[in-house]
Amino acid sequence: MRRTALVLVALTLSAGGCSKRKAAGGTVKIDGSSTVFLISAAVAESYKKAAGGDAAVGASGTGGGFKKFCAGQTQLSNASRPIKDEEKAACEAAGIEYQELIVANDALTVVVNKENTFVKCLTVPELNTLWGPEATDKITTWNQVNPAFPAEPIKLYGPGTDSGTFDYFTDVINGEEGASRTDYEPSEDDNVIVQGVSGDKNALGYFGFTFYEENADALTAVQVDGGQGCVSPSSDTARDGTYTPLSRPLYVYVDKKAFASNPALKGFVSYFIENETAIAEAAKFIPLSDEQKKTAQDELAALG
Repeated sequence: MRRTALVLVALTLSAGGCSKRKAAGGTVKIDGSSTVFLISAAVAESYKKAAGGDAAVGASGTGGGFKKFCAGQTQLSNASRPIKDEEKAACEAAGIEYQELIVANDALTVVVNKENTFVKCLTVPELNTLWGPEATDKITTWNQVNPAFPAEPIKLYGPGTDSGTFDYFTDVINGEEGASRTDYEPSEDDNVIVQGVSGDKNALGYFGFTFYEENADALTAVQVDGGQGCVSPSSDTARDGTYTPLSRPLYVYVDKKAFASNPALKGFVSYFIENETAIAEAAKFIPLSDEQKKTAQDELAALG
């Protein structure tokens, strides 16, 4: 069962504990992160069933979503990283005021093919050797990453440059946001990365934890050594801080003026935050901590 369906089932089962409302007319336009899309698309379907609200959800990547959001084409932007300074400037120039809300947490996951028996754990320096800009056309076989690995060709798949996952990964692994080797197969669609890695025994890729969970039968998650030993990605290790440096928060950005003038948007966002724990758990993301949850509720209340 796909994650969106799991979220819908969870929200349906827990509906007795959630407030009932009839959605006002109008459509909510949403775009952005393909990772957060899994949550927003499921919430859109659930909200339509629960309250009759209508939301259209796209997945053009975090950067692509902000371009639309700051141009006034959407009212809600999914993001797997915080908004950048240049994106803030674009929104300000267009008169778009926004509220950032954290809606879940994630453990960014490095994956290899099921037939790969030698890559069990990678250190941050080894990941940098694989993905740093200087690796382009030079680091082409696995034994160049670690002499204990075989002299097999490396095939890499990863998010495109509009992806917040790409921005986050390059920042914490390569030391600079956007700094990456260029001779890999990029895609804003995480399913393309899944297909690429599952189809090549020497391939490696990375994306959000939920995509690994959805495809665990076809892929193997690589442990990451951030300096304190090898740790597997999971809800627990992301929450307790041991899965470093690849755990991260996930966001939505709300257009404040649209929130005030569009009852459909107000209802959707309120429903989203009210049901955050059920949503995150069903989608195999990591729910907000008590402190994060309180902050999100307070920020929602401040929107009016």
